[in-house]
Amino acid sequence: MLKGIVASVLASVLFGAIYSFSPWLAPLDGEQIFGWRVLLTLPFTTLMLLALRETAHLAALWQRVRARPALALALLASAALLGVQLWLFMWAPLHGRALPVSLGYFLLPLVMVLVGRLVYGEQLSRAQALATLLAALGVAYEFWFTGSMSWETWLVALGYTLYFTLRRWLDIPGVVGHWLDMLLLLPAALWFMGRAPSSWSLLPDHPALWGLLPLLGVVSAVALALYMAASRWLPLGIFGLLSYVEPVLLVLVALLLGESLQPGQWPTYALVFAAIAMLLAEGIVRLVRRR
Repeated sequence: MLKGIVASVLASVLFGAIYSFSPWLAPLDGEQIFGWRVLLTLPFTTLMLLALRETAHLAALWQRVRARPALALALLASAALLGVQLWLFMWAPLHGRALPVSLGYFLLPLVMVLVGRLVYGEQLSRAQALATLLAALGVAYEFWFTGSMSWETWLVALGYTLYFTLRRWLDIPGVVGHWLDMLLLLPAALWFMGRAPSSWSLLPDHPALWGLLPLLGVVSAVALALYMAASRWLPLGIFGLLSYVEPVLLVLVALLLGESLQPGQWPTYALVFAAIAMLLAEGIVRLVRRR
């Protein structure tokens, strides 16, 4: 379980870094950045696939699809669900919607804990249950304070839950599944990059993009691979609870980008931060007991 925890935390840190990339990639818009991210992530993910010698899993998956052609539709659905999330992640900071997306990542672990409990019968420790309760109170307060949730919030919370549930049902190794998702998203990525005005024509006038875009690809490949690995190494409930690390970082990035919380929203984040502190304390106690 320890390697799953480490992978999840590292992935969250890298995703926080990616969240701040969009403004640096001007004048590219959210759809163009999504296209470049997929295109440049695929080669690095291919190298990871070869380095980890997981091509045998890819061959085994091909045999499964040949035996059950309906799996091809599930693989396409998996890629589409991830593609929507990747697009939203790059689009939101450019349009002043980073905070609603961050709230969606706060709500996501609660939905995943609920699915883990109801669908997979997973059990939570007392500390984890209390942390979930604190986070639930925070989200409930936010809903009461604003009167509604934005579409960006629901898209993250429900869309990612469906994605990870489908990925677990498909039972595909993390790097293989990530590589396949990127490959299936490539046609859409190329279309977004080439549609008028073409992003290719912007590169000569903005030389910084030649360095920033490959960096985006490397960080994206490593972050997503770690995230996929953690989703398989950890029980769904614990994986969902650890996902609270990422929205904390996303909120910090959103604030640095100029967005701001309304005064009445602070109790929401205070309750969630308390839940995270409880999870960290439990993790430290477990490590001490093991030693």
